[in-house]
Amino acid sequence: MMLSAYTIRSRIVLEMASHIVGGDDPDLRIAEVHVGEGEPLRLSAASTSAGMLQVAERKLDLAIANPSAALMLARTGRQPFGRPLPLATIAVIPSPDQYVFAVRREFGLATFEDIADKRPALDVLLRGAPDHFLHYVLDDIAAAAGFSMRDLATWGGSARKVGTVPYPDGPKFAALRSGEANAIFDEAADRWVNEAIDLGLSILPLAEATVRKLEAIGYRRAVLDRKRFPKLPADVLTIDFSGWPIFVHAELPDARVTQICAALEARKAAMPWQEDGPLPLATMCRDTPEGPVSAPFHPAAEKFWRERGYLT
Repeated sequence: MMLSAYTIRSRIVLEMASHIVGGDDPDLRIAEVHVGEGEPLRLSAASTSAGMLQVAERKLDLAIANPSAALMLARTGRQPFGRPLPLATIAVIPSPDQYVFAVRREFGLATFEDIADKRPALDVLLRGAPDHFLHYVLDDIAAAAGFSMRDLATWGGSARKVGTVPYPDGPKFAALRSGEANAIFDEAADRWVNEAIDLGLSILPLAEATVRKLEAIGYRRAVLDRKRFPKLPADVLTIDFSGWPIFVHAELPDARVTQICAALEARKAAMPWQEDGPLPLATMCRDTPEGPVSAPFHPAAEKFWRERGYLT
């Protein structure tokens, strides 16, 4: 089919914008789409607390977060927000994941709560981005377990925010091998858990009592199971880190929300995600283990998905 000149130009511009906002510069992760003389559609590819605040303040129309629990933190006003934010869900991109606490076996820790009891000198590597939601979630988990990450320094250890995902061939694993570090607390479990076990680390479970405290806040429990991680000696209870919610202001006009949903529907085959094939919209508008829904759907989004037959 012959494409119009306008369509060709639009696709070129959108592809360039997609490449730029998906790059390494955190200051270039917002794109504005102008159509005619109307207000631009402002989109963000940055999963940050600042992006969520900008949506709440109507400086952005749409953003994507990681994980779904981030939207729970925003909706309930927990750190780093300080007040509940009026955000609503469009859809949740499936991304199964869990929080992982990996510590050298020689410390003899059997659970995450043992850190509070035994006060080991842990030198923990955390994600480098200072505003990554990993840090806010970890603060809540540690508090529920009876300590804070600041306590590590008083016990002769440290907690350093450096680098990205702890890939087995990356600098964080090199630091473990050299003795520069002895623990990693991070997500992206599928990328590194089995290799961490091979390197002599234990994957610490959370106690049931700790998980129940966190569930009362709004977190969801999860399990690192031996089917996915065959080198684990047993299943490991932890906190969920799944889902990439696509969200907007709760009062974004219905017409704009309908445009967003229609664009997802029309372009689902061309949009990448972590699996093969088109975006699975039939499950992205439902609460699933891989895509937890942590904030109510915008009414116009729910109406759109229902009319498409994705909701019954």
